[in-house]
Parts: sequence; C-alpha cells; structure tokens
Amino acid sequence: MNGPTTFSPTAARSSYLTRHRLGVSLLFLMNGFMMGSWAPKIPEFAARLSLSESALGLIILVFGVGSLVFMPIAGSQIARFGSRTVSLVTAAIFLPTLLFISWAGTIWAGVIAVFLFGGLTGAMDVAMNANAVAVERDMRRAIMSSCHAFWSLGGLIGAGLGGYLITAIGVQGHAIALTVIALVLLVIAWPRVLADRPHAEEERPKGGLPLTPLPWIIGLMALFSMVPEGAILDWGALYLRNELGASVSQSGFAFAAFSMTMAAMRFAGDLVRDRFGAVNTLRFCSVMSITGLLIAGLAGSSTFVIIGFAIAGIGISNMVPIAFSAAGNMPGLAPGIGLSVVTTMGYSGILVAPSAIGFIAEHTGLASVFLALPLLHVVVLLLSRLARHADGAGKE
Repeated sequence: MNGPTTFSPTAARSSYLTRHRLGVSLLFLMNGFMMGSWAPKIPEFAARLSLSESALGLIILVFGVGSLVFMPIAGSQIARFGSRTVSLVTAAIFLPTLLFISWAGTIWAGVIAVFLFGGLTGAMDVAMNANAVAVERDMRRAIMSSCHAFWSLGGLIGAGLGGYLITAIGVQGHAIALTVIALVLLVIAWPRVLADRPHAEEERPKGGLPLTPLPWIIGLMALFSMVPEGAILDWGALYLRNELGASVSQSGFAFAAFSMTMAAMRFAGDLVRDRFGAVNTLRFCSVMSITGLLIAGLAGSSTFVIIGFAIAGIGISNMVPIAFSAAGNMPGLAPGIGLSVVTTMGYSGILVAPSAIGFIAEHTGLASVFLALPLLHVVVLLLSRLARHADGAGKE
C-alpha cells in the first residue's frame, strides 16, 4: 500500500500548470457554474410550483439531504473505481439536472429533481476533491485552494450570467444554455482528468465508514471552518441592516467583501502552502479569521464590520481546502472514504448552522453570534497539527 506523498522543498515537482491540473480545475469550475446557475432559478421555480416560503425552504432542505445521502456513496465508489471514473460519471449525470428542475410541473417532480441535483453535486464534490488530492500527489505541490477558487469563480459566473439569460431568453432557454456551457467545460476536462488507481480492499473499512477517529476529527475541523462562512453568507447583510442601520447597498458589501478576499486568497493559497506548509498556513488562517470575526462582532459601525468580514475571508479561504487535502492523505485510508466523511460533516454545517444561528440571534442578537463564532476557529487552531496530513507528513 502506498503511503501519502510528502510535499517537500527538495522533492522534484512538475511545472505549476499541467494538463491534469487543468482537467480537475475545469471540473471545479463546471460544478460551481451549475451551482451558481441554480440560485437565479429559485424565484421562478417557487412561482411555477406555487410554493410558499416554508414549502420552498423544505425543498431546499431536500437539496442538502440529497448531498448528504450521495456523498458517502461516492466515497465508497472512489475506493473501488478511482476518482477519475466517479468524477466524470457523476459530472455527466449531473449535467441535465437543471433541465429537470426547469421542466418540473408538479411539486413531487420538483422534489425529485432538486434531490438529484443536490445528490449529484455532492457526489461530484467528493470525487473531484479526491482527484485534486491525486493531482497534488502527482505534481508534488498544493493545488486544492486554487481548485476551490475556480469553484467560487464558476459560482459567480453562473449566478451573474443566470439573471441576464433568464431575462433575455427565458427559463427554458437559460437551462439549455447553461447545460451547453457546462457540457463544453466537461468535454474539455474529460481527457485531461488524472486517472488514479482504485484503492486496495484493505484500505476500505468494513461497512464503508472508518472506525479510526482521525477522519472524524478532521471532519470536525471542516465543520467548524464552514459554519462561520455560512453565517456571513446568510446573516452578514441582516446584521448590518437590522442591528447597525446600514443602507441596502452597504449591507450588500458584507458578503461581497468576504467573497472577494476569500477568492483572492484561494488563488494565492497553494503558493503560500507550498512555501510555509499546511500547518503554518492553517494556523495563520485561523488567527486571521478569529481576528476578523471579533472585529465584526465588536464593531459599532458598518464600515468596521465590512473590514472584519474581509479579514475573516482571508482566514477562512484556505481552511476548508487544507482540511480536504488532509482528508485525502490520511495513512491507511482510501482518499474517497476520508473525503466522504470530511465533506459530509463540513457541508452539514452549512445546512444546520443558518437555522441554529437564527434561533440564537432572536434571543441574543447577531453581534453576540459573531463574537461566539471565533471559538470554533480556536478549536481549529488547537487541532492545526493534524493539517500535516495535507502535506503527506503523517506517514505511518
């Protein structure tokens, strides 16, 4: 059984851009583009099916349930067939799902379409992250942060283009156009995606779930890393608007400032990690996110809250990519299995956190919430030594 590959300054590395890196980056771009394209379809989807806000909320929850159901399945199939096969198969099946959502004429058809959309994006997420880990091993350099940056870029393009296309050519035209664009990305990526080997049977735990605590602890790190990200996304603008009296335009800068710094640092994150190592990078990111969230919680003006969110974006940017790299490099465990655990735990935070934060904020206010969130990243900081697995330093 091959142990994880160590990224060391003296090890021979391939060039910064290879065809395999391009292939997996295009998968992230495609997945993000599809996800971003879903957002502008939601109002029309709700109107077409005459959904109340509560009913729409339940259907959106079905999206999350689909992801949580399909992610572990993807992990077991990656161990059996390799990440290339699972990435490409799930991407191909994922392609028409937004068409299904656009064609759904009944609530049950909509539920099934959204369940498939959520499930397949989750399965593809696990598989393409596993392939990114394989490319990191092949190149002997970090690429995970930039892959996630391409996902964010795809989401921005999908969301921005979606609103224009729906207005210009209608809902059905938009669905067809975005599917064609995603297909082109997949066709370009297909021959370039790295073919990694399936993992031996002994690397797959009985029953499909690992019994060792390490993947679950790293999953906890991913969960704690993602909850503040979800909080800023869902509650940042409301915090500025309702508690600090900011204008609508100012409130929009809450997530915009966070997103801009996060995307910029994700594109730079691989170079930083190659230079300083995953452990030091995670420690720096944790301190930055703690600082930014504290500024946002303590600030008495919207300007300083926006600055705090921007600093938090610098910190949060590379926390999840490092956790995912660590999950794919755990000794004695197939990358797909480790990633399925960590991604499932991490994304469950995005699902559960918004409602929990809303309940708490109703009683304490959002400032208290943003003051408490840094405690999660204190835990990540204390566990940062485990990030050594992202560099393959944890050979056992």
